[in-house]
Amino acid sequence: MKLSYSTIIFQCLLAFASCALPTLYEYYTGDGISSGLSVDQPYFTLNGKNITIYGGAMHYFRVPPQHWRDRLRKLRAAGLNTVETILAWNIHEPRNGYFDFGSGGTDMEAFLDLEGFLTAALEEDLLVIVRPGPYTCGEWEWGGFPSWLLREDTLKVRTSEQTYMKYVERYFGNVLPILAKYQFTNGGPIIAVQVENEYGYNPDIDKVYLQSLVDLMKSNGIVELLFTSDGASSGTAGTLPGVLFQTVNFGSDAATSFHILEGLQPGKPVMAMEFYPGWFDHWSEGHHTLSDSDFRANYEDILGYPASVNLYMFHGGTNWGFFNGANIGPGDNSQFQPTTTSYDYNAPLTEAGDYTSKYDIIRELLVQYNPIETLVPDPPELVERQEYPTLSIDGYLTLENIVANSHEIILTTSTLSMEQLPINDDSGQSYGYIVYREGGLNISAYSNLTITGHIRDTVMVLLNGVLISSSLSSSDDFNNFGYWRLENSTITLTTEDLTDATLDIVIENFGRANFGNMYHQFKGLVEDNRVFLNDEELWFWVIYPLEFQSSWTKNLTDWNNVSSDLPKGPGLYKATLTVDEDHTDTFIDMSEWNRGVVIVNGFVLGRYAFIGPQQTLYLPGPFLQTGDNDIVIFEHFEPASEVKFSKDAIFSNP
Repeated sequence: MKLSYSTIIFQCLLAFASCALPTLYEYYTGDGISSGLSVDQPYFTLNGKNITIYGGAMHYFRVPPQHWRDRLRKLRAAGLNTVETILAWNIHEPRNGYFDFGSGGTDMEAFLDLEGFLTAALEEDLLVIVRPGPYTCGEWEWGGFPSWLLREDTLKVRTSEQTYMKYVERYFGNVLPILAKYQFTNGGPIIAVQVENEYGYNPDIDKVYLQSLVDLMKSNGIVELLFTSDGASSGTAGTLPGVLFQTVNFGSDAATSFHILEGLQPGKPVMAMEFYPGWFDHWSEGHHTLSDSDFRANYEDILGYPASVNLYMFHGGTNWGFFNGANIGPGDNSQFQPTTTSYDYNAPLTEAGDYTSKYDIIRELLVQYNPIETLVPDPPELVERQEYPTLSIDGYLTLENIVANSHEIILTTSTLSMEQLPINDDSGQSYGYIVYREGGLNISAYSNLTITGHIRDTVMVLLNGVLISSSLSSSDDFNNFGYWRLENSTITLTTEDLTDATLDIVIENFGRANFGNMYHQFKGLVEDNRVFLNDEELWFWVIYPLEFQSSWTKNLTDWNNVSSDLPKGPGLYKATLTVDEDHTDTFIDMSEWNRGVVIVNGFVLGRYAFIGPQQTLYLPGPFLQTGDNDIVIFEHFEPASEVKFSKDAIFSNP
């Protein structure tokens, strides 16, 4: 197409104007830095200049670090000026007193370079809002709390209880100095720090606790704006009026929330800290989406109000390994709702970093509403993906083979939960599975096994190495033996008399609650779970924790060769993916398998379940290596004979 002379001149002028624009940091710091983010008037100022915060959430630990800059640049290219991230205590202090900020040697080590992420954000011309907790929710395992806190009998999270605060003080003493170094007034990107998270929803409001967190932040060098975020209906329950700036969280009807907020803190700017462009998924429930028209209308309502806004999420990423959270009701485990591995969120950037039509809407509206012109980069090219060839299973381990490889064996005459096990430097077991075995049993025909209370969270029962409990056939099975909804579960073990039999009870931690009842998060056989063989209570257990830590999985031995049909699970099934130097992103298609987890080169990628809605697991190219790559699958019930790949994510609606 031949361009007219006037069109060429116009495009040249646009290009010249773009080059003449200052970067975000040039605009706000070009004359030096004298002040941070101010809320002393009905609008925000940063370093004395007006600013409207156009933010997008992206959690560094949910994104491969090799892709951080790609996602951050896409965020800036959308016209946003701020990236928001939560912190997760449980990955930075996975064992009591042991910290990892990127070089601690844990399985999540590569994701934990907090300073690297903050530096990348600064270099990509973005401001940063951080939410260090200690509770951060985020659909992350136990809302970010480390499970070893459960070993303390008197401890009560989210309160000023002394033992809890002792550990909070130690954690903050390690993480806050890192944040302090990267504050805006120190030449870094951090402009605001959140205190706790949605505390107004907490059933036990403890203002002493909130003030203690404020004091800890200040004593550890935090000088930037401190704030809270809650639903508008919480009023001032979750904040300290006059001490902490308030923001609101919502998905629609911006005017109502903002009017309430203006009444709570008159003369202050208004901001949506969490505006939802989509939503997360639970296993066995529908895949959440929000239409473009609804998103546009809701987002434009905020921009036109006018108000500052943070998109939660702009880029959701992935709940790697066993780190998905769950919703749970009061009391028992019957209302348990585990979150999927994918945290795609129907966000403007997909789990794999692809653009969506919502991304285009953001770019369009911010050009219209943002009165301050700064240099914005062009959207980067997409990260390449491919569909790798289908693989055959080339080895397997039965449950008996797996426990034979176990490094930890605990003998007990009581039903210890995962968290109570004397392992990991007395920090207990946090994630994975736990096997309770009792041998030498004489079992008469039609004997029943009963587990009292509600299972936490799923259970498989084997007798002499044979799976007795049923495979998962539909989401309705969650109402039956093997799952959390049923109280006092009973199963018939055998139709014939058995002597010297071995019973295995395999229990899965399917994710601790990040929202709801936060106080009863033990996993495995807990105090209200008693096990009976007919009328006789079983006490003498040999316990095998199955954590699937990388150092253990990589050293598994004695794999069985595949010569005929694969045995039913639970078991490990291995395939080998050979790639050249071009190891790009992909998805593993698990729709033909039943339920379990996938491990790639020792790293637990995440969970799968054929009931959906998630059918594929995102496998970033940086997780692969040139040459052979081990794909290991822990399948609960029925293995497939192949491992398939997909170029795109697949979701179903159960």
